[in-house]
Amino acid sequence: MVLRAPWDLVPGEVSRPEPEARQVLVRVTHSGICGTDYKIYSGGIPVSYPRVMGHEMTGEVVDAGNGALRTGDRVIIDPQLYCGDCFHCTTGQTHLCPRGMLIGRDTNGGFAEYVAAPVSHAFRLPDSIDSRTAPLIQVLTTCLHAQQQIQIVPGEAAVVFGLGVTGQLHVQLAKARGASPVIGVTRSADKRALAERLGADLTIPGGDNAVAQVREATGGRGADVVIETTGFLPSVAAAIHMARSGGRLLLFGIITAKEGALPFYDLYFKELALVSARVARSQDYPAAIALVESGDVRLEPLVSNVMPLGELKEAIGMLGGDSGPRMKIILDHSSN
Repeated sequence: MVLRAPWDLVPGEVSRPEPEARQVLVRVTHSGICGTDYKIYSGGIPVSYPRVMGHEMTGEVVDAGNGALRTGDRVIIDPQLYCGDCFHCTTGQTHLCPRGMLIGRDTNGGFAEYVAAPVSHAFRLPDSIDSRTAPLIQVLTTCLHAQQQIQIVPGEAAVVFGLGVTGQLHVQLAKARGASPVIGVTRSADKRALAERLGADLTIPGGDNAVAQVREATGGRGADVVIETTGFLPSVAAAIHMARSGGRLLLFGIITAKEGALPFYDLYFKELALVSARVARSQDYPAAIALVESGDVRLEPLVSNVMPLGELKEAIGMLGGDSGPRMKIILDHSSN
């Protein structure tokens, strides 16, 4: 599926990638659609055209090169490329590489039959993980990387504000780390019910009473950790009010607002630690795969739609409308 210009997405043909040294060639079997794809599709993120989008992808190795993988291995691909030589790369912050690129944005990605990637960016999947849900592991790595920045201690009260796909993953990760209680906040009754199925101890509607309900559930002091996943400033303000004095606030949602009102005095008075997180690192993939393999994180309940790759334009258009109960859209490349 080739993006020729903003809003102009059509079936097409591109050359089959020729893997370079230390690369693998993967036949993509399933891919996930992300908000980043919608922004590229709509022109909100500029790219060079024509472009094949898609950065959440799993498939089978067809050319293993000289690495440890073998032909036929099922793998997930880390789409975040980096140079390996700059300051950030040499200090382990490969995700902050100033020369970094994203497969599906800066190079052709997974909404195609084949994709080439560095051997270091392809991770073998165990048989117990369904290929249909496996693209969500890429999303899980970003949540895992984020929670590594706040180090939840068993017994701490954790609030997850916003219960979309990433919010549901954060609920499960916080639960796996021993947080108690884990509290989910959203206006959606469907998403609250899903969060409770996935381990949330309590869910509450958003709105004017949300802060008071969080305080009540935490003995009046507020949450030790608040994970904000929506990226909306009013939600960030509410998250500040939900945190206890000396607590931590994880700004996971991407905030695009350039100005707005926040309770800045509370940040000072409560001595809150604000932490943000960006994408993930390659070393986050084995840990994320292990969490799914062990059952600590469930992906199947987060998949609401499975569609053929050829219906990508319709599927990606669903991201721009009323989300309703929809969660993750997975593309099945074999059903075209």
